[in-house]
Amino acid sequence: MSTTMTKARHARPDTGHEGAGAPPARTGGPRHLTAFGTVRRALTGCTTLLWAAIVVVPVYWLVVTSLRTRADFTADSPLALPGHPTLDNYRTVLAGDFTTYLLNSVIVTAATVTVTVAVALMAAFAIVRGAGSRLSRVSFRLYLLGLAIPLQAVIIPVYLLIIRMRLYDSLLAIVLPSVAFALPITVMILVSFLRDVPRSLFEAMIVDGAGDWRMLFSLAAPLARPALMTVAVYDGLQVWNGFLFPLILTQSGDKAVLPLALTLYRGQFGIDVPATMAAVVLSTLPMLALFVLARRQLVAGLTAGFSK
Repeated sequence: MSTTMTKARHARPDTGHEGAGAPPARTGGPRHLTAFGTVRRALTGCTTLLWAAIVVVPVYWLVVTSLRTRADFTADSPLALPGHPTLDNYRTVLAGDFTTYLLNSVIVTAATVTVTVAVALMAAFAIVRGAGSRLSRVSFRLYLLGLAIPLQAVIIPVYLLIIRMRLYDSLLAIVLPSVAFALPITVMILVSFLRDVPRSLFEAMIVDGAGDWRMLFSLAAPLARPALMTVAVYDGLQVWNGFLFPLILTQSGDKAVLPLALTLYRGQFGIDVPATMAAVVLSTLPMLALFVLARRQLVAGLTAGFSK
């Protein structure tokens, strides 16, 4: 009996000695991860608040100021709610030539987006279908090269070309260069999207006797609808907010678009800041509504095609 107990006592230290080579248990691991997560959430919250201060506060000031009278604008705090909100500033803007400027912006934006999307779809389809050929590679590289050309660097040659073409001071003078500078990014997005379309679908249509135009309109265009909506919204926002082309290539007041017309409002209303802010709010509403309605398609289309 004593011999058995003695062996058992001697076995316990041996067991502990054999386990000495095992890795020690980690202490404080979960606590460290919890602290890291807390710091990360705090940094995320601070970044969100900073973004809100930079973006939301100016928008709030813009809307609030447009609802003030000229007397309230000089008397009240800039971020305070208006004591006597009024829509007179919006009536003043709408009573002027705002509808003319709005119509010009709609015409320029719609024409630019339509031509850009149509040409870019055909170019992207040709590049994808001719993948591997030298002409296809050179064409795609030329489109990508257009992304590296800044607008400000070529504004003088564009101005001279418009003068030679006798298109100066017309809406077409804004549409043509806007299409040229919107094509590179549009082609790149559509090419990236169409490359994910299985080649077996094109081969099946070829077996059925379909030509390139039928494959373009019956297969490529329907499948690329998310990307088409994305580039349409993106190009529309860029053209709607464009300022340099209207400033350089137009002169008459009846050819002005909304971004350029805002400078005219500043001179027309003098120091009437609330009326100018009302014009800014009205000019942003169409594109803001379009962006809110199509934001999901915009994000989905920008991320599609880059999975490979």
